[in-house]
Amino acid sequence: MKGIGLDLCEIARFERILEKGDGFLRRYFTKEEQAYLAGRGHMAAQSAAAMFAAKEAFLKAVGAGVGGGIALSEIGVAHEENGRPAYVLTGAAREAMNRLGAETAWLSLSHEAGMAAAVCAVE
Repeated sequence: MKGIGLDLCEIARFERILEKGDGFLRRYFTKEEQAYLAGRGHMAAQSAAAMFAAKEAFLKAVGAGVGGGIALSEIGVAHEENGRPAYVLTGAAREAMNRLGAETAWLSLSHEAGMAAAVCAVE
């Protein structure tokens, strides 16, 4: 294991963000993530909170932190056919993995009682 990260996000915060429009999503989420969220209906805020937590968990796992040179839009979250979340890394996010000598970033998402959580394990 090369790194591990955990993050929590309040779902109500993302409800407020989404009510204001899509500027936040355009800045921090990939086009694919934005399309996924557009199809989530009343579950969009819950999904957005979990996906944002995934981005921050990845930053912690690779030791970068917010403002550490990796744009959050370079840390994508996709969902496999069976629903399993997976990272889609580009640019500086992919380079951070390479610097660590890591090949895979594993992701687990959860939401309960108004909070969304993400765990990232890099190996």
